Amino acid sequence: MNSISKIALGGGCHWCTEAVFQSLKGVEKVEQGYVASVGEYESFSEAVIVHFNSNSVNLNILINIHLLTHKSTVNHSMRNKYRSAVYTFSEAQHLEVDKLIESFQQDFDQELVTSVLPFSDFKASREAIQNYYQKNPEKPFCETFINPKLRLLLQQFSTYTDQEKLKHL
Repeated sequence: MNSISKIALGGGCHWCTEAVFQSLKGVEKVEQGYVASVGEYESFSEAVIVHFNSNSVNLNILINIHLLTHKSTVNHSMRNKYRSAVYTFSEAQHLEVDKLIESFQQDFDQELVTSVLPFSDFKASREAIQNYYQKNPEKPFCETFINPKLRLLLQQFSTYTDQEKLKHL
C-alpha cells in the first residue's frame, strides 16, 4: 500500500531545505515556500512541505536529517525569517514529532531550539526560485551552503539518498 504523508520543515534557507529533501528516496514532492503557524508563530517563515511515502522513509529519518542539516541549536537573529520548526498536520503527528525531537536531543551538545508547531498556512515561492539547486548546482551559493548538507546525507544517510540526484557531488 502506498502511504503518502506530509510534514512541513523550516530551519534555514528554503533552497537548502528543498535540496536536502528532494535528494531522498521516498520523497514524492517538496513544495518550497513560506509556512505560518498560529499565535506568536503566525508570521510566514521560509520552509518546505515534504510529501513522502512512509513505507520508504519515515518521520524518524526525516526529523533526524532536518535537525542535522540546519542550525537547530542556534537562536540567531534571523529566526523570524528562518524559524527552526517542524509544522505538523495532526495532533498524532505533533505528538510523534515531539517524542522524536526529545529523543534526538541526546545527539546534540546544545539544546535544540526546533519548535513543533501546528501547520496553519502556506505560500509557495515564486516559480523562478523553486527547484533552485536542481536548476543551479554550480552557483556559488549552492556549492558553499547546499553541497555540504548533501555530502552529510551521503555520509550518514546513504541508504535513503537518491544517488542519481547526488551523482555530481
